[in-house]
Amino acid sequence: MKHLLITCFEPFDGRSENVSRCAVEALPDSVGPFALSKACLPVEFGRAAEIAISVIDNLQPAAVVCVGEAGGRASITPEMVALNLRHARIPDNAGFQPHDEPVVAGGENALFSTLPVRAMAEAILAAGVPAEVSYSAGTYVCNDLFYLVLDHLKGSGVPAGFIHVPADGSLSAQQLAAGLEAAIETLLP
Repeated sequence: MKHLLITCFEPFDGRSENVSRCAVEALPDSVGPFALSKACLPVEFGRAAEIAISVIDNLQPAAVVCVGEAGGRASITPEMVALNLRHARIPDNAGFQPHDEPVVAGGENALFSTLPVRAMAEAILAAGVPAEVSYSAGTYVCNDLFYLVLDHLKGSGVPAGFIHVPADGSLSAQQLAAGLEAAIETLLP
């Protein structure tokens, strides 16, 4: 069986739960030919990606799907692009609050997801879960992780990207897991 790494985040901003963790924990242990390896990451600039990249290097997964929660969204949103920008409205869980800093000094302004983003959104919709393509992963830790994972995997042939789930609880963990499972199925050969 091939491994697919799927990451989520711990709670942040004083909350007791992170919807991304609920969604990933609700996923089965495998989808098609993929054994799902799940990793919950700290909401910390740089550190989340360090841990994810360490897991990637050890696991050598066939694909990487990072999941985070986003306020103000009512659907699951596969992300098209990661920006080389860190800007935080609130500090991360380590107290770091960057303002208009690059994720990678001298790095490309943006990196595009290597997942089939549009096909994923369509598959999630077909599974009966609200979805749409997003063109901004923000400038907080989600985007930071997304950019650094894409940068690390550049040229490797390993598809990787990011999916946001609504933070407001409008979709149950089961609905979110069904949507994520449908997204993962687009990666099947």
